Amino acid sequence: MIQIHTEKCIGCGLCAKDCIAENIVIRDNKAQAYFDCFLCGHCAAVCPQGAITIPEYDMDDVQDYIPENFALNPEKLLSAIKFRRSIRDYTNAPISEKEQQALFQAGRYTATAKNTQGCRFIFIQDRLPEFKELIWNGIGAKLDAPGETSELPEDFRRFYRTHRRHPEKDYLFRNAPAVMVICSSNPVDAALAAQNMELMGVSMGLGALYNGYLTHAIRSLPGIRTWLDTEDKTPQVTMLLGRPAITYARTAPRRQADIIIR
Repeated sequence: MIQIHTEKCIGCGLCAKDCIAENIVIRDNKAQAYFDCFLCGHCAAVCPQGAITIPEYDMDDVQDYIPENFALNPEKLLSAIKFRRSIRDYTNAPISEKEQQALFQAGRYTATAKNTQGCRFIFIQDRLPEFKELIWNGIGAKLDAPGETSELPEDFRRFYRTHRRHPEKDYLFRNAPAVMVICSSNPVDAALAAQNMELMGVSMGLGALYNGYLTHAIRSLPGIRTWLDTEDKTPQVTMLLGRPAITYARTAPRRQADIIIR
């Protein structure tokens, strides 16, 4: 439940105007909240006096708006998006704790449907060799079990053969130093968080590869979700993360955009 500190409130009405739940009204020149909302935080963000807090949230993390600190350069942003590549060749440099926290914050602050904030971010680096072994052993067991291979696409048979013959190629993991698994009941929430986390990674010199095959393996293999501690949340996005061991000299070409303007 939001808390309105009346000693700070000036009755400007901005919070009531921006409240999608119509939970806030202005009476006697003060804002008042009447019932529980879904705690989107817009009222706290729009209040010029800082008169609204949400005890359930980390209010110490709230930042004041300073235009020069938040303005994005559209040309530079578009260039970063255009230069983005799926990275399949990484150095062995680990991702630092500071970089990890920046990635988590980018995911944490991503919009979620109905403000559920329900994504779980599982970062695997120190125990990545153990995770890889679980994945490959699980794939092998599935492929060898009669009648069970339907849960895995036929491509996995080729992946497994390549892995057995050339384990140094690290076919599913591409020798990336870290893996991020994003779990959510809503696939769009996870996808949006992944995009913001990748952009944050790019700003720190990291690259990523969205690995749908690995997501499928995590969902299909017994014990993997327990090891990851996904609980009741569905693994939706799996990202390989690390510093690219390759430099691209230019952007890749694209088809013309399919656009309709009415």
